[in-house]
Amino acid sequence: MYCKAGQMDVAHRLFDTMSKPNLVSYNSLISGYTQLGAFDRAMQVFMEARKACLKLDKFTYAGALNVCAQTGDIKLGKLIHGLIVANGLVENTFLTNSLIDMYCRCGFVDRARFLFENSKELDEVSWNTLIACYVGMDKKTEMLNLLVSMHRNGLRLNSYTMGSVLKACCTSIDIGIMYGEMLHGCIMKLGWDVDIVVATALLDMYAKKGELNRAVNIFETVPNCNIVMYNAMISRFIDAEDISKECANGACSLFSEIQRRGLKPSKFTFSSMLKACIAVEDIDYGKQIHAQICKHNLQSDEFIGAALIELYSLMGSTEDGLKCFRSTAKLDIVLWTSMIAGHVQNGQVESALNLFHELLASGIRPDEFIISNMLSACADLVTARLGEQFHGHLMKSGLGNFRTVQNSQICMYSKCGDIDSAALTFRETVNPDLVSWSVMINGYAQHGYARDALDLFELMKEHGIAPNHITFTAVLFACSHAGLVEEGLRCFESMKAYGVETNVEHYCCVVDLFGRAGRLAEAEKYIITSGFKDNPVMWRALVSACRVYKDAVTGKRVARKLIELEPQEPSSYVLLYNICADDAVQPLGASVRQLMQQQGVKKEPGLSSLI
Repeated sequence: MYCKAGQMDVAHRLFDTMSKPNLVSYNSLISGYTQLGAFDRAMQVFMEARKACLKLDKFTYAGALNVCAQTGDIKLGKLIHGLIVANGLVENTFLTNSLIDMYCRCGFVDRARFLFENSKELDEVSWNTLIACYVGMDKKTEMLNLLVSMHRNGLRLNSYTMGSVLKACCTSIDIGIMYGEMLHGCIMKLGWDVDIVVATALLDMYAKKGELNRAVNIFETVPNCNIVMYNAMISRFIDAEDISKECANGACSLFSEIQRRGLKPSKFTFSSMLKACIAVEDIDYGKQIHAQICKHNLQSDEFIGAALIELYSLMGSTEDGLKCFRSTAKLDIVLWTSMIAGHVQNGQVESALNLFHELLASGIRPDEFIISNMLSACADLVTARLGEQFHGHLMKSGLGNFRTVQNSQICMYSKCGDIDSAALTFRETVNPDLVSWSVMINGYAQHGYARDALDLFELMKEHGIAPNHITFTAVLFACSHAGLVEEGLRCFESMKAYGVETNVEHYCCVVDLFGRAGRLAEAEKYIITSGFKDNPVMWRALVSACRVYKDAVTGKRVARKLIELEPQEPSSYVLLYNICADDAVQPLGASVRQLMQQQGVKKEPGLSSLI
């Protein structure tokens, strides 16, 4: 009783009071210590049983083999195997299965297969154990051959066997396509399509192959689904990198169904639902999920805590996020990272720094993600001195070689005006990735080193790194500020060759490219034909150029278009007023002020701060 309850101290004290403990007592202690992960104590009890000159049975040896399997101690496992042979228990099927499992989990699958093929008696567990081993080691061909042999030998396939095989089909597209539907047909023939274990594996297989509709069909055909299957279906809806509104709604519908049926949601259910709310930024529904979490008293779970922190950080409520953080029982590095990142994203850098110092005081070692967030905070504040201190910390802690840290470091130095240190960090980066190249190109562009940005862009392509939309934005920005119109247009046209979809930011850069070169008519025509003529950002870029080149006629027309698109935006009226003032047309300037009053638009006062 005490062993099953995990109270091993009490169990062992009772054991010590026994005048002559029998083998069952020893076996119970071995099993109890193994379940708690106290493997040394379990083996100590095993040795005491041997010293007591008791005749060890199959359960004693199986307990010792379980310890070897969980610790990966193959040397000790071989010794136990030798004892089994010496005591004449080698033909025992129960111990054969334990030996196969031990060799498999220690990574010696060939020894497990040799034992399997040379054993006189095997049962379904023997076959299932070896099949599961092949699945875990990604040996799909051997696994499928063994499944066929098992069927031909007249052994009854069970749900756990099929579940393991279907899991293998999930990990390989070619095997999945070739065998997945064949196995589905076999399952239908055997009538296991309504079995929870098999149906969950089928659902998982089709969803991972991208056939979400078939996964939904399987889910709907299973009567009385349990919470495990609901969790599997919800996770499939939210597994995509970019969760669509439709998938999030599907997950929400399943959660509502769980509540209607009176099933008890698990920690995984709630963390998945919070992930869906975060992906589609449905804050209100996220708060409702939080209320359900409190109702089920799961708010202290670290996985749920991390998701809640991310949710409240998204809505800008870091105070609520901090409450969730403080109420979590186990503060691991993931929670610290979520909390610090939330403060950085909301511009609360001082609070992020305080949390970082609190983390150091707690004795937990910061990881590369926390350091990356702190470097981003330094970049946003343009505080090079603080950034250098973090640079020194990461060098001492050995985190300087992580790519995510190096990329943040390049960005930090670029935004703080130290382009030379940014370039040095880039050169020291081993195998820079797309982000590394893009950040460095953008740094050169922002500092007016257009030619360096373009040269680095060409070098990036020579290294076989395909640029993305951010890279092209940086290159177009560099061309615009350097007056390299033709090169900028060639760059814009080359986006199609790399399969990069153009967006309003790219078109705005081209408008700015024409505007800075004084080609205002071309810029206006380009806006009209771009497909973004109703986007105020495009017209704002042009009206600024009109003022620079003192083209009052075009400037007034463009500014009026801007006001038409954004009647409540004060900056549009200010731009029109400034053009009228530059053109010395005072009556028009007065009419602009009058128009602002009629529309109820007020110019926001400027603010400045010194750091």
